[in-house]
Amino acid sequence: MRTKQEYIDGLKKMRRNLYFNGGKIDRDDEVQVSALNVMGMTFDEAASPEGKDLCTATSHLTGETINRFCHVHQSPADLHKKQDMTRYLCKKVGGCIQRCMGVDAINAINAVSFEADKLNSGNTEYHQNFLKWLENFQKNDLVGCCAQTDMKGERLKRPADQADPDMYLHVKEKTKEGIVVKGCKLHISEASIADEILVVPTRALGPNEKDYAVAFAVPADHEGLYQVIHPHNSRPRETYQRGFDGGYTDSYLLFEDTFIPWDRVFLCGENDHGGICALLFALFHRHSYSGCKPALGDVLLGLAATAAEYNGIEKTSHVREMFSEIIKVTELGYAAGYTASDFGKPEVYIPGMGRAPYGPGSYIPDSIYANVGRCLTGEAVFHEQEMLCNIAGGFPSTFPYESDITNPELKPILEKYLKRNPNISVDDQIKFWLYFIENTCTGAAGTMNYGNYHGGGSPIMEQIAITSQYDIKERKRLVKELAGIKVK
Repeated sequence: MRTKQEYIDGLKKMRRNLYFNGGKIDRDDEVQVSALNVMGMTFDEAASPEGKDLCTATSHLTGETINRFCHVHQSPADLHKKQDMTRYLCKKVGGCIQRCMGVDAINAINAVSFEADKLNSGNTEYHQNFLKWLENFQKNDLVGCCAQTDMKGERLKRPADQADPDMYLHVKEKTKEGIVVKGCKLHISEASIADEILVVPTRALGPNEKDYAVAFAVPADHEGLYQVIHPHNSRPRETYQRGFDGGYTDSYLLFEDTFIPWDRVFLCGENDHGGICALLFALFHRHSYSGCKPALGDVLLGLAATAAEYNGIEKTSHVREMFSEIIKVTELGYAAGYTASDFGKPEVYIPGMGRAPYGPGSYIPDSIYANVGRCLTGEAVFHEQEMLCNIAGGFPSTFPYESDITNPELKPILEKYLKRNPNISVDDQIKFWLYFIENTCTGAAGTMNYGNYHGGGSPIMEQIAITSQYDIKERKRLVKELAGIKVK
């Protein structure tokens, strides 16, 4: 396994295809350093005495110890550990740990490539392609991200009905050596600091949409791939240093007649399995949220409780009620994910068929519980921000800049008025409110909230998954029987 520095050294060798603010940048550019700090934690903790049990696994391919972010889940215990690892690491960095998109895509493609080969009666080698790619990915401890979301163009039109076919990434040409693809994948978290990009479909696909049923992996600096990046960093600090300096990036990935060799293609034209691939990545990613979002709940509760303490209102009944709301969402989201792990099996829900075995025996979390947990925590995002606003008051929205607080002329005057709680040092109060602001009132905070709400699928998508897969008919039968109605 690699160290954080070895990971960064690898990024430095990559082709310059990152576009930002009118020019090109290197992957270790200063605007990416905060994001690299976050991703670096996944390497540091895999080697630490405290984190290595959660953050490492045994490869089912080689039997070697690997980073758990490169692992295919072999049991409910693996699903439990992935969830607990995610919560553990997210608390370390105070937000998203960034690397879960890769492991979630790996697990989806592992199952889909296997089933697509079965469908094709051995005439394709998608799964062998994938396993060969995966062994190298595990051996070199690479960072993967997942490119799923397409531009989608006219949102009420299907891929095949778009005026411009490029609104969904698709195969333009097949050759003896590989395929040529074109399209845009957007909102792709951490693509600019990934080694590999895994591309999967974004939705269910019909028989006339086979060109959109494509899954493959490319190096993040692949020829014909352009990344337009958007970093999300907090304001730099000079005096009141943070305990951890983290940030994030996302990219528009522009595939412009990009060639993909066959040994990196894991699905190409199997439209039914393309739809399942889209659902499976979403399912695995929603399961990851049952570790990520509870960790953010831990941070939010800490923000709320500390703000109440510094404002002198932590014992009031309405504030305690808000604490309770945050705790309920946090732990119910975690419990749903834990149950999804426990009920995990090598099977999926297929419309019209119900639950069916799927994949080579790797474990898939229970869909109902993974979606319930993600939906619950996603719907709570802006209500949680409302509660933080309620507890903090207007103080954070107009708080002075750090350079004004440290201005020798203003410092003693401002410190007098910024010290709300006489029992806590003014320096600690200033550090806290600066951190609180970064989580609530900045551009980075706004982006974070959008990601927490929409990431892995907006709540409406989880609601659709829940109601389409839950046995509502059986509940109707139960009630009719209890009411004395004869059920046919």
